Amino acid sequence: MKTQSNEERSVRVLRVGEQVRHVLSEILQRGDVHDDVLAKHLVSITEVRMSPDLRHATVFVKPLLGKDEEVVIKALRTNTAYLQREVAHRVKMKYAARLKFLADESFDEGSHIDKLLRSPEVARDLGEEAEQG
Repeated sequence: MKTQSNEERSVRVLRVGEQVRHVLSEILQRGDVHDDVLAKHLVSITEVRMSPDLRHATVFVKPLLGKDEEVVIKALRTNTAYLQREVAHRVKMKYAARLKFLADESFDEGSHIDKLLRSPEVARDLGEEAEQG
């Protein structure tokens, strides 16, 4: 019996996460979930992080323009059982992964960092460092 190295396992975890992301994106894009909230919003599945045993998937989502984020996540959580069944059906795994939906805050963090870097205080401090360096 061949055992997988850590590197092979981590590549598999990433690959399965990407497959789950594609499946969920396709389901939402086609409108397969019969939910009024999800029908009215375009939702991006930005990332799926699988647990090492592939039994849990943390799904990061962002509604288009960040509108109604709480409502959209609540709708996804309401429809989790259906989405889990569809993912289990379309992604061949030993166990059906349990899905957990979270808001993707990385866009907000990036905007916040960009805003900080453009602030006069930081620009001044960066200017002083450049003169000293």
